[in-house]
Order: sequence, then C-alpha cells, then structure tokens
Amino acid sequence: MEESEIEEVKQFASDREKMLEYVKKDGLALEWASDELKNDKELVMEAVKCDGGALEFASDELKNDKDILLAAVEVKGWVLCYASEELQDDKDVVLKAAERDGQVLYYASQKLRDDKDVVLAAVSNKAIILKYASHRLRADKDVAIAAIKQNKKAFEYVADEIKNDEDIQNIINPPAEEA
Repeated sequence: MEESEIEEVKQFASDREKMLEYVKKDGLALEWASDELKNDKELVMEAVKCDGGALEFASDELKNDKDILLAAVEVKGWVLCYASEELQDDKDVVLKAAERDGQVLYYASQKLRDDKDVVLAAVSNKAIILKYASHRLRADKDVAIAAIKQNKKAFEYVADEIKNDEDIQNIINPPAEEA
C-alpha cells in the first residue's frame, strides 16, 4: 500500500464495512484496523485468506483461534510463528503449515517435532529443517531419506547411527553406472 492509501485506511480504522472492503483487497490493511476490529473473527478471516501475514495484526484471542490459523497457514505456512503456543502444539495446524513451508518446524512444539507425519511434511519441502526434528526422527530412515532426497545437505542433521545405512549412502554417493 502506498502512503496515501494507508492514510485513507487509517481514517476508517473503526468502520467495519470499510475495513472489510480493505482487507479483502489487501489483508495487511488489518494493521490499521481498530483493536475491536482486530478481534472481529469474520474481518480477520477475510484478511488472512487474502494474505496469511495479516495474522500478525490479529488480536491475541484470534491468534489462538484454530479456524483463523488454518486459513492463514493455508496461504502462508510461515505465519505459524504468530500462533499461540497452544496452536503451535496442534497437529492439524502445524501439519498444514509444514506442508506449505517446512521451515515452520522451528515454531512447532517439542511434541510435534517428534511427530513423524509433521516432520515428513516439513523435510519434504525444506530438508535442512531436519535439524529441528527430535533425535528419534533424525534417526528414522524414512525421514532421513525424505530429507536427503529433497536436499543432500540435510545429511548433516541425520543421526550418526544411520548415516552409514546402505540406502542413505546410495543417495549421498550414488553407485557408478556400469557400462
């Protein structure tokens, strides 16, 4: 938004209908909404559907609303960082976010860093995030292979006890083709 547009939006910070129009065009306009409107579920839902990053400006109450979070992470997975601790521990929310952006494993609870579904989703699109998985899952062959196939640099974070596994080694150092 340009400065003149921002000033216009600020003038209508408490006008629900006007703010609804603004956030449907640019979800980040939520930043200039009144505190009351930042706690309006319908308005915030429209904002995060338009731009998941609008979650940053939602009320704390709505940052703890599962419906709002699911809509926001559908658009931008990384916005899990704005979620309440409770929702950073909710498998549905974290899994959806990880499918969109594996980097979110960093914000996931310790419990979900030890959840194979969540970790597989995360390493499948951001392999080096394996670094934040539990040791148990860094020693899981399926997880290790998924990560290494996505990016061989993830091998650095594979648990030592499986680094010499034949299948893993064949991905890291593919056997020479016979002529």
